[in-house]
Amino acid sequence: MAPMQDKSQALQDEYHRRFGERAEYRDAVWKVLCREFFSRYVPESATVLDLGAGWGEFSRNVVARDKYAMDLNPETGRRVAGFARFLQQDCSQPWPLEEASLDVVFTSNFLEHLPSKEAIGATLRECRRCLKPGGTMVCLGPNIRYTGGAYWDFWDHYIPISHVSMAEALELNGLEVRENIARFLPFTMSGNRQTPLFMVRAYLRLPFAWPLFGQQFLVVANKAP
Repeated sequence: MAPMQDKSQALQDEYHRRFGERAEYRDAVWKVLCREFFSRYVPESATVLDLGAGWGEFSRNVVARDKYAMDLNPETGRRVAGFARFLQQDCSQPWPLEEASLDVVFTSNFLEHLPSKEAIGATLRECRRCLKPGGTMVCLGPNIRYTGGAYWDFWDHYIPISHVSMAEALELNGLEVRENIARFLPFTMSGNRQTPLFMVRAYLRLPFAWPLFGQQFLVVANKAP
């Protein structure tokens, strides 16, 4: 196999091993997350890119006029079919999108999987290029400050990121941070223990509980108007 095919196959195998038995529950959790929380960042009239879309839970459940899903895993394309246009590519390479064509870029638990800080920087610069003036980037990810050694329980984690370093990376690449929540969601919302969905809804509505249980940051930035 060519290197691209090798990596694509490895991603497919990894996702099936990690998420295969919980796919239905994960989708239900993301339906709640999108409806109850992330919709505040995504107007229904928006054009949105799901960066590192994985199995497409965000792409399928967020409401927006136009949606793109970017990932190296070819299975993503099958899972977002009918919901979003699939872009299979290395996100650190130039995107096949026009400058200032996106209202929102959303990424969840993805940037830490990139192989280097240089790749993250290149990706953020593409985000900035493709966002419209005033457009929004929403970054959700495990916060190395609060996950501790569990951060490295995932073989494909390369870059440790905190809410502080995420904000700095965004600002160094031309985006203006407007919201920085160090502790938002637990490390996983759809792990081996399936939290009842009514508890997920309640958690989102109780910000005072986030510092007690949250191990993921939420950093939101804008492209200058």
